[in-house]
Amino acid sequence: MTYKKRPPFEIRMQVLGAIDFALGDSIQEKIRNVAKKTFVDQHTGDKFKFTPRTISTWYYRYKSKGVATLDNKKRTDKKLYRKICLSELAEAITEVLPSIRKNKTGKLLRSVVYNLLLDRNFFTRSQLSQSTFYRMVRENDLLKTENAKKLRLSFAMQFANELWQADTMHGPSIKMSDGKWRKTFFIAFIDDASRVITHGEFFFADNTENMIEAFKMALFKRGKPERLYFDNGSNYKSKEILQACVRLNIYLSHAPIRDGSAKGKVERFFRTFRDSFLTKNFDFKSLEELNDKTSNWIESNYNSKPHKELQMMPIDRFNLDHKKIRFLTDDKYSQEIFFLEQDRKVSKTNVFSINNQKYECPVDLRQKTIQVRFDRTRRDRFVIYFGDTRMGEALPLNIHTNAHIYRKNLKPRKQGDN
Repeated sequence: MTYKKRPPFEIRMQVLGAIDFALGDSIQEKIRNVAKKTFVDQHTGDKFKFTPRTISTWYYRYKSKGVATLDNKKRTDKKLYRKICLSELAEAITEVLPSIRKNKTGKLLRSVVYNLLLDRNFFTRSQLSQSTFYRMVRENDLLKTENAKKLRLSFAMQFANELWQADTMHGPSIKMSDGKWRKTFFIAFIDDASRVITHGEFFFADNTENMIEAFKMALFKRGKPERLYFDNGSNYKSKEILQACVRLNIYLSHAPIRDGSAKGKVERFFRTFRDSFLTKNFDFKSLEELNDKTSNWIESNYNSKPHKELQMMPIDRFNLDHKKIRFLTDDKYSQEIFFLEQDRKVSKTNVFSINNQKYECPVDLRQKTIQVRFDRTRRDRFVIYFGDTRMGEALPLNIHTNAHIYRKNLKPRKQGDN
């Protein structure tokens, strides 16, 4: 058995997920039990084991700073381009070049290209200084259309559902029946290879519950992605999102803070969405009307219209890889993938407490540590897992019924019995 010193990000996520399921009354005991396990990379077959100290470091680093801090890979652009990805710059230049005219000598002025990139909000001056831009253009000959396209294409995924990007955009305000205006927030997911919008929806609040709802809809509509590239906001780093990715074996990473260019494809979709839809439709009477019109526009005017970079419709490009797409079944078991999970200790009478209520386990799990999954928005249905096995749904404790069953099963004493 061989072990490698630098585990991939997926293995670290598996370790975090194993902590949630491990036996133990304290987090340190759980970590010690996880340290006894061997983790296998499904892609390479490499095997890994970790010390309790290493696992503890990852765990508390995630608790304090989130998933993105787990990835300790060295930058490939170290001492070269510290703030800007070359492929993202090439993609942005490809977007603006058709709208720029050459000067009298037949040349494209770098200053004109740079200012246009800033005007269209591809980058900020703090992300990309003029001197850095000139150096990147010079070293990679980016003002030649063919060179820029080659570098841009190197960033695109090869197959549908290899990578999704997601972000949130501020939407229009809607006047309610009481005369008050409410802001809306638009959450969208885009497939990197095909540019298909896997799901987009407006909500009245930018919170974890709505993020999970949008994520579920995207998964049920377009299948399971291999990787996710999310915004760095707290909604995208919630425990439910992390647990769902671990359960579905999805690689999760986050964009650097205040780095909008890292999510280039979804940001460009937002610009197209604003310019082509929101500027022409601004009087919405309800959230339902806004979402109905948005859904129709996405499917009819975006997913089903030729994309200038792809030279074909995004939905047709997506369907080219239909054999690789893995869909989820929309049932109660799939819904449990997105449930919040907490550990509970079962008593000697097979009872545990949650939300100040007592529940009975569906099977005999006395004095075991179980995992209780539940929907954070309802908290009226609790599903019991032990290890990785679903044991069933818990029932509210009925003391009087249990006492009656106990007395009924008691054998009458015979005279002379002690």
